[in-house]
Amino acid sequence: MYVGKERLATRRIFLIKLIALVPVASLTACGSRETSAADAQSKAIPFPQQPPTSAYSLQYFTAEEWAFINAACGRLIPEDEIGPGAVQSGVPEFIDRQLAGAFGHAARWYTQGPFIAAGPEFGYQGKATPREVYRAGIAAMNNHCIERRGGKAFADCDASTQDEVLKEVESGHIAFDDVPGKAFFMWLLQNTKEGYLADPIHGGNKEMGAWKMIGFPGARADFADWVTRHGVHYPLGPVGVAGSVARVKG
Repeated sequence: MYVGKERLATRRIFLIKLIALVPVASLTACGSRETSAADAQSKAIPFPQQPPTSAYSLQYFTAEEWAFINAACGRLIPEDEIGPGAVQSGVPEFIDRQLAGAFGHAARWYTQGPFIAAGPEFGYQGKATPREVYRAGIAAMNNHCIERRGGKAFADCDASTQDEVLKEVESGHIAFDDVPGKAFFMWLLQNTKEGYLADPIHGGNKEMGAWKMIGFPGARADFADWVTRHGVHYPLGPVGVAGSVARVKG
């Protein structure tokens, strides 16, 4: 699933496939208001849903963690001639806001034991919340790079080294003491995809750049005239949940 070196010819197809790979349950963490047993806890947690601003103030990450998340997201979905990268699309902001809210606290999850190893089809089974996994994972990644990659933190390494480290963590070739490396990478990749493709109201997909790139119309309500027009270019730009409309060239 690592996409740091996807070539231009396959980038658009790959990102279209990501839409099908992002679980609905994960995306609902961005905006769900359903009643659950954890409502009492989640009500006490600010739920960041305001439109993003140009001067963003960190809500969870430290400055060191922010440097890591920008570098890592930039390698997972880099900018190229076809479309914006994760950093240009505001994905780091999306992740920071999600970790500061209900998702980061696992507020709507059942988080009691037993905590046992299970196959990936059962989802995350760990005790730590996503925000705790991120904090421990980023620290472990930086420590690994400092000890094994020339004394530099991840964000200060060159792009090739960053790619190698991400691949090693994804494959399980790097083991951390305080957090499962594969679990950390799973959250990092999953949330990067979500932030890249989610509605801009959640902080990512700025100016609906990802939607424009893959031709996704967003929250437009009426497609009756286009249902049978297979293969015909849709000329209108995407629409966000908040009502904003993205302009498209041509």
